[in-house]
Amino acid sequence: MTEIQFDGEVATRHRRIDPDRWDDIYVVGDVHGCRQELEALLNALEPTTDDLLVFVGDLIRKGPDSPGVLRHVRSAPNAISVRGNNEDKVLRGDKRLPELTDDDAAFLSTLPVAISWDDALVVHGGVDPRRPLVDQSVDGLLTRRSIPVGRGYDGPFWFEQYAGSPRVFFGHTVLDAPFVGEAALGLDTGCVYGGDLTAYDYYADEFVSVPAERAYETRSDEKILSPSSIEAEHR
Repeated sequence: MTEIQFDGEVATRHRRIDPDRWDDIYVVGDVHGCRQELEALLNALEPTTDDLLVFVGDLIRKGPDSPGVLRHVRSAPNAISVRGNNEDKVLRGDKRLPELTDDDAAFLSTLPVAISWDDALVVHGGVDPRRPLVDQSVDGLLTRRSIPVGRGYDGPFWFEQYAGSPRVFFGHTVLDAPFVGEAALGLDTGCVYGGDLTAYDYYADEFVSVPAERAYETRSDEKILSPSSIEAEHR
């Protein structure tokens, strides 16, 4: 098993969990305030209090009910989340959500930037495949998409180049279906844009998805990736 170690600020914001405490672990993609879809997904999963829900961040913004999503995650003893770039924008004051309370903001400030167990690592954005884990940055874990940085949806993407261990579960990059690689698994299937809200059952090795009630925001096709197209480029 690969030892998951960070350095500096990332090390202080990394949460290691004991998987033996839980009967199952579900990793949930970007919710973006889509409370109804989150409730539908949970009804489909039927998690017990002995199952852990791990969210990949971006619980808030863009969708219709960010406070409702936060209330659920805050109140559930079996739910944890990493910080996403949208939580970071609100905490920095770059974006405003007046409906959030001081308690909501305090909760967001406690979210780690990385959660791990065994050989699994959950972050919002991604990792730099050119560097070891000890050299990753907070900003990179929150926002990484392309290599080099700045190319956005033009790629190439970090998860195309990343290999080895740990296996990284991530959101942030919007996909029309989950990205499944040997070393990386992408779960942002664009619920807020009219796609799906997706969870990965860690032990069963299978996906559970529910469709969005509607598109709450529009997004150009160029900024929704097709995993099949990415795979075709590398054949």
